[in-house]
Amino acid sequence: MLEKLAGIEKHFEELGQELMTVGDDYQRAADIGKERAEMEPVVAKAREYRQILQQIKDAQAMLETEADEEMRELAEMELAELEPQVEPLEEEIKLLLVPKDPRDHKNVIMEIRAGTGGDEAALFAADLYRMYTRYAENQGWKTEILSQSDIGLGGLKEITFLIKGAGAYSKLKFESGVHRVQRVPATESQGRIHTSTATVAVLAEVEEVDIKIPTTDIRIDVYKSAGAGGQNVQKNSTAVRITHEPTGLVVACQDERSQLQNKIRAMSILRARLYEIEEEKRRSAREEARRSQVGTGERSEKIRTYNYPQSRVTDHRINHSSYNLAGVMEGDIEEFIEELTTRDEAERLAAINED
Repeated sequence: MLEKLAGIEKHFEELGQELMTVGDDYQRAADIGKERAEMEPVVAKAREYRQILQQIKDAQAMLETEADEEMRELAEMELAELEPQVEPLEEEIKLLLVPKDPRDHKNVIMEIRAGTGGDEAALFAADLYRMYTRYAENQGWKTEILSQSDIGLGGLKEITFLIKGAGAYSKLKFESGVHRVQRVPATESQGRIHTSTATVAVLAEVEEVDIKIPTTDIRIDVYKSAGAGGQNVQKNSTAVRITHEPTGLVVACQDERSQLQNKIRAMSILRARLYEIEEEKRRSAREEARRSQVGTGERSEKIRTYNYPQSRVTDHRINHSSYNLAGVMEGDIEEFIEELTTRDEAERLAAINED
């Protein structure tokens, strides 16, 4: 560990030297400042750790060489105070060394799609959309619909929306997967409980500098919007559909009033999807020997059940249940997010210890 910490400290100092020589390159200065800020907690703990180890070494040397009994007692007292600090400090440093997801600070593009269950699945998709927008409001974040397709009756066949806020992806990244609801549909006359599903995908918003898409890889089609938006939208071809030829991914946006705005939004969604595909490939390669059940984001994974008769919400990945279903559906999902984050950190720390 000392060798790894020494390398981090050396890089930290090198960045400090570079910062004094970048001149008018403000972008590089900002990048260096950000990197140093991220490293600073580790460097501070590393220096504290090294200082304690040195003090222990000095006290031990005093015990071995000092003839004066009073000085030996002082050395023993110092050791008794310092030695218990070593292990907790090591664990704290290991946790700081757990690699951070570079996407954690990014905004989120969330896609919710009705799954099995017909109209009831679409109504559940609308409930999930409300749940996440309420949670976003509680966090002080902003939401913005990018595209949607409804079925009437208040249900959503699918909806894609943007959540803007500091750390949005770090909080919501574990929500990807299949969500299942068990309840009596409003249209059910005999009171039978039905099981329906909706799929949630959480994508980090990706900038153009993060992923390049050659223009030769995409086909752009424009057409008249089929949804609301006023006479101008209906008369003109403002809707945009982008097809990514190498992967076959298709993104369509029609909710904006101009073709350019719809194209910008569609490209944003496409970049996020492609980045997620590449990240999943990297994640699979890294964790081929041990794949975490938390945060894999596999679309086929049933991650949570919302049981209305028992007012229970259960996250199957962490075997954690809440009996406050009404509160959860109003956006009170922080307890699940905290448990998932803690579990993920523990598993990544265990992986570091194995290595």
